[in-house]
Amino acid sequence: MKRLVALAALCLLPLCGCTQPAEAPANANATTANANAKTTASPATVSEAAITDQEKKIWDAIKGKDYDGFGNMLTDDFIFVAPDGIYDKAGTIKSIKDYNPTEVNLSNWKVLPIDKDAAVVVYQSTVKGTAGGKPIPDTPSRESSVWINRGGKWVAIFHQSTDVAPAPAAPPANANSAAKPANTNASPAASPASSSAEPTDPLAKEKQIWEELKRKDYDAFASDLADNSIEVEPDGVYDKAGSVNGVKNFDVSKLTLADFKEVKIDDDATIVTYVVKGGRTDERHSTVWMKRGNKWVALFHQGSPAVPPAK
Repeated sequence: MKRLVALAALCLLPLCGCTQPAEAPANANATTANANAKTTASPATVSEAAITDQEKKIWDAIKGKDYDGFGNMLTDDFIFVAPDGIYDKAGTIKSIKDYNPTEVNLSNWKVLPIDKDAAVVVYQSTVKGTAGGKPIPDTPSRESSVWINRGGKWVAIFHQSTDVAPAPAAPPANANSAAKPANTNASPAASPASSSAEPTDPLAKEKQIWEELKRKDYDAFASDLADNSIEVEPDGVYDKAGSVNGVKNFDVSKLTLADFKEVKIDDDATIVTYVVKGGRTDERHSTVWMKRGNKWVALFHQGSPAVPPAK
């Protein structure tokens, strides 16, 4: 469901890098391999073949202009996190009518079970064709969808697409050095917050995790991620270790969060989307939270550069 609103300029935008590891591509491949290993080890009983088959059918429906068939594969509360905003089911169906892919290549599949009735699928797409009468850029995209089983039928409740791009340059060493003393001194005072009451809802948890990053409490951040978590960014797909290492390279103290939206998967899993402001460009972020015991943990996260809505 790449570029459903034909925003070709997305691939040219700089990234704020607020959560993106600065590893070379080779390291990105290594963390991706680790993510694969942990994904296959999940005890949840979800058929990877069934999930990937459904995602391929979505693309077949778009390519064949089967808009009724496409709509029947989406939940009524489906959302598409696009560069210029969040589209509901009706808006998504309307947008694809001006999207004309002629060749679609999908690869690097990963299926991450949420529970026995829900899963995240992550993969890479390369598409040829037109959108809005203009050629679709040949930049590959990292695609993610959440599928849920409702009444015995697998339907999509979420999709996000992020153009592949190199990692942004890390901040200058002297800038980091200047910032470290203040942050280091602030850490002891901030540490009691790490042991504060656990948020009872995922939206509050999402906000808390950014506060942990602001005070550089990476142990608390790591504890909020599922062991088999996956992070999708323009420069790679990262496992838990890659995500934890990546956030250490960037200062998020001036970033703000806005435009929160939550879409419930079931009683123990939900999707939180929002906008991160204050970097080189705004970014749209999405997290799949799942409840394990009395604690919400992040299983999946994706970040994409945002662009203003078309006029």
